Amino acid sequence: MQKQDRARLIDAVLFNLAFLMIIWALWLYEYETGHRLSAYGTRPRTPEGTIGILTTPFLHGSLKHIWGNTVSFFTLSTFIIFFYREIAFKTILIIYLVSGVLLWAFGGGGNHIGVSGVIYGMAAFLFFSGIVRKNQKLLRVALAVAFLYGSIVWWVLPIDPQISWEGHLAGSIVGVVLAILLRNQGPQAEKTQWEIEEELEEELRLEEELKLEEELKLEEESKSDGSSRPPRQGGSFYQSDSTDGDFSW
Repeated sequence: MQKQDRARLIDAVLFNLAFLMIIWALWLYEYETGHRLSAYGTRPRTPEGTIGILTTPFLHGSLKHIWGNTVSFFTLSTFIIFFYREIAFKTILIIYLVSGVLLWAFGGGGNHIGVSGVIYGMAAFLFFSGIVRKNQKLLRVALAVAFLYGSIVWWVLPIDPQISWEGHLAGSIVGVVLAILLRNQGPQAEKTQWEIEEELEEELRLEEELKLEEELKLEEESKSDGSSRPPRQGGSFYQSDSTDGDFSW
């Protein structure tokens, strides 16, 4: 593994540990004390529910809920940080905040908790970004995400009243929009073989032109220097013994 790849992997692991440790610490606190923190979830279009824009991703209702989200979050955020290092943290932060705002503004009644909105946003970003960037490596990442998480697309629909499909939909929308808006940032499309060959040919052509210009310049300088001297004969000069400095042939 190259040094740069190792650094990216370390960044991903450290970020995930920090984020997920907070989630698990809060859940263990609830489990041990019986004090429910779900009251700090998102309650759409209510003043007290605005706090949920920041706190909802850290709150979970059960062990099954938190474990499923932990695995998905770790996998998808690692993909983003490893393959989109230059824009990874900006992307995750925007998904986190904007999906929360959309959920608060347009979500249905009740109390919404869980990091699944961010998960859906990351999955949507990875899939659509891999398509619009026309990069073979990123396209393979998109296909891997589709293979691993393609079935979650159904949960952006109101199938189960106990699941916050609005949060899933909000995250997905943000992920798709970011994939389009940030397509010129971070890793770009790989060059094809013929594009590489064209660039090499262009470089060679420019080098030849520079060489030719230098040769012409030297030739002109040589002619200019020779104008104040007598013509050459046999490759050498013949000078008289006279003191007036005249040259003879």
